[in-house]
This record gives sequence, C-alpha cells and structure tokens, in this order.
Amino acid sequence: MTAVTEHRLDGFEPDNLLAFLALLGLLRTLEAARPDWRPRAGWTVDDPPVRPILRLRTAEASETVLSAVVDGLRGLVAHHDFGGARDLTFSVAEAREHLQRAVRTSRRDADLWASLVSDAALSSKGDKVEPTPLCLMFGQGHQHFLDRLATAPRLLTPPPRGEGRRKTAISETECLREALFDEWTRPDATSSFRWDPHEDVRYALRANDPTDPKTKETTQHGANRLASVGLACLTVMPVFRGGAARLGIIGGRRDARGTFTFVWPIWRLPASLAAIAAFLDHPGLDDERVRASLGIVERRMAKRISVGKFMNFTRAELI
Repeated sequence: MTAVTEHRLDGFEPDNLLAFLALLGLLRTLEAARPDWRPRAGWTVDDPPVRPILRLRTAEASETVLSAVVDGLRGLVAHHDFGGARDLTFSVAEAREHLQRAVRTSRRDADLWASLVSDAALSSKGDKVEPTPLCLMFGQGHQHFLDRLATAPRLLTPPPRGEGRRKTAISETECLREALFDEWTRPDATSSFRWDPHEDVRYALRANDPTDPKTKETTQHGANRLASVGLACLTVMPVFRGGAARLGIIGGRRDARGTFTFVWPIWRLPASLAAIAAFLDHPGLDDERVRASLGIVERRMAKRISVGKFMNFTRAELI
C-alpha cells in the first residue's frame, strides 16, 4: 500500500458521538504507540462528505497505521482494571480511594479515573458520587458500564460473522480498518456503550422486538474499542449547579431542566489531542470570531435521552 501523510477516516461521521469518541481514541493510541508521528486530526470541510483526516509527520501505509493502533490499544487497555466493580456506583470514600490509587499508579490510570468520577460531586440522593454523564448503564437490561469498559476494548475480534457454514472470522486489524476507513455497517454482535445513535431502538412501528438477540441491532466493534480508550480524554469536574456541587465534563452542557448535551467542534486544520481537549473546554466558542480564529467552522450537539429504562444519545445537530 502507498505510504501517505494523510489518511481520510471515512468511518467517522461528524454527527455521531461514538465516532467522535473513537477519533479521540485513535489519536490517543497513536500518541501512545508512535509519538514520533505527531498524530493530528482535522476535518474535510471543503471536501464533502465531511470526515476527519488523520495527519502524520511521516508518510505511512494504512497497514502500518493499523499496526500502531493495535499496539497503542494493548498498552492503554492494560489500565482498564476496575477491581471487579461493574457499575459506577461508588460511595465518596470508595471513589476517593480509587482516585488516589490511580494518581499514585500512573498518569494513564489518573486520566482514566478522572474521566469517570469526582469525590466532590454527589448524586441527587447524596449517597453516591455522580458518574460521568457519558455513563448510560447502571445494570438495566444486564448492562454494566465498568464491566463493558474493562472487557470491550480487550476483546480483540468480534464473533465470526454470518450463519452456519458461511460464518467468517475477522482479524483485529481488519475490524479496526473497517471502523476507520469504511462506512460503518455495524456487523458485530458485541457489547457497546449506547453512544451510537443507531442504538436508539424503539418498539413502535417495528415488526420485531428490538431487544430480541435474534433481531437486535449490532454494532461496529472496532469503533467501540477506540471510543472506550478515548473516554479518558474527557475529564470530569465538580461544578456548582442548583445550590450543590454536581458533576460536569469538558464538552458537556445542561439546560435549565437538567437535560445533558455534549458539544464538539468541527475544525479545519490538523489539531493534536491536547488542542482538541482545549477546544472542548474553550469558554469563548459561542463567539463566531473566536471560532474563526481557531479554525472551527461549526459545532455539533448530541442530546442524552431516556427511552424507557434505557438511555441513548441522539444524532448531533448543528448549533
């Protein structure tokens, strides 16, 4: 394959939260495995459909990039150890113990735990710390967030695809290649995090039960692996709201009714992971002149919604 410095990521739609988190995860894996490449990402705003472009310092073939992603995932996933905890339902003392241990262990452990909880922000009931607003699972339907955050990125390959004699196994690199460079077909019966708006399935107007294992929606496993390690880029922090300290997150907003939305920019020029985090936390992006000075051409907003006992994120709208 041809070695190039720019790789178009056709799998990452600009209005899909899972895709944006996977983009963060991609940059994080490459920074971990090949920091000398100085990975950056921008968007093809002048070459629709809009998709991210991965830019590297040196020309590399796509197979070499995928190999580096595999190596980066191996290193980052080793830190996804939650001591057997399955859900983000910790007391203040438990959360503080986890956070302090992470700080003593490594920067990567600290980054991961700092994206999950703060011992200074309690839930509305006051008996547990509030989890990251990106946690949509608390055991409903046997879906456990920390359990998935530990196991999903460690699952190197999805189950063989197809039925009977037509079942076909897929390699780890091919699974990641599909997530990065191809339009998603979501062929994998693996665990996900409900960040993909495609997972918002309803009973109404459907011929089949959307929760039936034989007919339920499948996912893009490679994207979920990348997004799971991208989560560590989104630090949470206590914010004063409604007379109490509640949990905020970079990129996150709440309206007067408490509805949570996540907002991310679409920018023109290649930006590092640190620069993207700064974009997400920039206080002046409501000002068009500030956005223009940073090369930001638009912003997208995904809303967290509840459908019965389950939660999902919508497609991100332009704001």
